[in-house]
Amino acid sequence: MSSEGSSYGDIHRYEPPRESTAAALAIVLLTVIEVVFVGLFTYGLISGWGLTELGNMFLGGLLAAIFIDLAFIMLLYRKEFLPDVMIVKKRRRKWEDLYIREDDVEGQKFVEDPWDGVKRALYPYYKK
Repeated sequence: MSSEGSSYGDIHRYEPPRESTAAALAIVLLTVIEVVFVGLFTYGLISGWGLTELGNMFLGGLLAAIFIDLAFIMLLYRKEFLPDVMIVKKRRRKWEDLYIREDDVEGQKFVEDPWDGVKRALYPYYKK
């Protein structure tokens, strides 16, 4: 697609995923390791390992290992099995986000004369 006719929401680039076998095997292996870590963490919680200082640190390390392993699984899946899609987005100016017309960007003066502002503050029904 050419960038000339691109409008908001058009797909500008689409690259299909690689879907490599090595990545699939790595994800399976990391998932098995994840299940072992989660099982060990659960067993440690049930057995009361967290009641001692060393056991508490071990459970914290296991929890960290669980999340790091999960992060690697998600990283591999995102990189190897999701398509690379770039969507055209239209950049808007700040005043467009507020639904203001271009003439009203600077705003309107509340009073022309400062003395009028004082009169209006003291007497709200004051007319020019």
